[in-house]
This record gives sequence, C-alpha cells and structure tokens, in this order.
Amino acid sequence: MFTKYIKEITLAARGGADPNMNPRLRTAIAGAKSVNMPASNIDRAISRGAGLEEGVRFEETQYEGYGPGGVAILVEVATDNRNRTAGEVRNIFTKHGSALAEAGSVSYLFKPRGVIIVEKSVMGEEALMEIVLEAGADDVASDGDTYEILTSPAYLEPVKEALAAKSVPTLSAELTKIASQLVPITEKVAESLLKIVDMLEDHDDVQKVYANFSMSDELMAKLSR
Repeated sequence: MFTKYIKEITLAARGGADPNMNPRLRTAIAGAKSVNMPASNIDRAISRGAGLEEGVRFEETQYEGYGPGGVAILVEVATDNRNRTAGEVRNIFTKHGSALAEAGSVSYLFKPRGVIIVEKSVMGEEALMEIVLEAGADDVASDGDTYEILTSPAYLEPVKEALAAKSVPTLSAELTKIASQLVPITEKVAESLLKIVDMLEDHDDVQKVYANFSMSDELMAKLSR
C-alpha cells in the first residue's frame, strides 16, 4: 500500500505541490495517512513529483482487457518501465485464459466518480442528503449498514469537507471508476475472475483494477467463507 500511495502522491504532485490547490494530491495524501504512512515519506514523494528532488520518474498508463465470462477489466498503472509492465500484465491475463484488448474497447464502460462511505448509525439519510447535496454530491445510496455518497471527481473533496465541518466521520473517500454495465457471473467464473483481479492488484506497478461484474448475495457470502 505504501508503494501505491507513494506513486500516486508523486504523480499527483506534478499538478502542484500545494494540496490546498491540488484536489488529487489532497486525496492521495489523505489515503496515505489512512494507512499510517510516515509524514517524511509523503513529503519526499511530493518533492519528487514537484521536481524538487531527484528520483524515479513514473509514467501513468492503463491496460484494457476481457477476463473470464467476458468481464471487462481496466488496469491503471504507474511505472518506470512501460515495456516491462506491459509484458507482466499481459502474462497475468494470458495465464488465466484472458486477453488484453485494444485501447478504448473497455475504458468507455467505466465512469470516473468520487465515492464517500458513511455509517448509517451516524445520522439519518435525509439529514445526510441535505449536507452532501448542498455541497455538490450527485446522489446518496443505501448499502447495508452504510450510505454511499456519489460525486463527480471535482466535488469529492468539497463534499468530504462539508461532512467534516458537520463532524460527520467517513469510513472512506476515494476517486474511483464505476461501470455503467454489469455482467452477472457464476461461481465458476467468479473463482477464476477473482484470481486474476488479485494477481493484478498484487503487482507493484498496478494502482487500481476495475471490473464490470456482479454477483448474487448468496455467491458473495459463499466466496467470503
């Protein structure tokens, strides 16, 4: 996790070293602090990204492909060697009976979003909606014991700050991508698909993995046992 956050902070700092003026950097720093990354590591990553220190130069790119069951997979990476990473990502796909696809064949299915999670025990839905919609959120959805607040990427931080101003704690707040279409999968497909997703997420250069699948509650419970 430290490696992934260091890369994200370094890349984000290219847009400016002041987190107050750089929403992406502010979000990356908050994520790094959530996993207890030392402040010195964060400061060095910002300095390297802003060009104030020498260091490895990371490049952002993404790979698109299809996994088991025809599930679309989008892989975001930060690498200092594109050829090496491309070969290793391709190898992961191939080993699991999957294949990379041409640029644009999968990415259009995933929309950038801000997602904030709040426990239902904190407050009622109407009170929460009043705070977040006024701050620029798009919607609030109920999910088990939590509320899922959806925003455009630009409004993730303003909504998060509005919640903090009202002393509303958040379980998480992140920039992500949400699939516009979901593919229902069987248990057999799920086992293979989760293996390839796990391997991709474990790769040092991979920052995030998105896949457009859905599972029944019964299947999710079975796989989690």
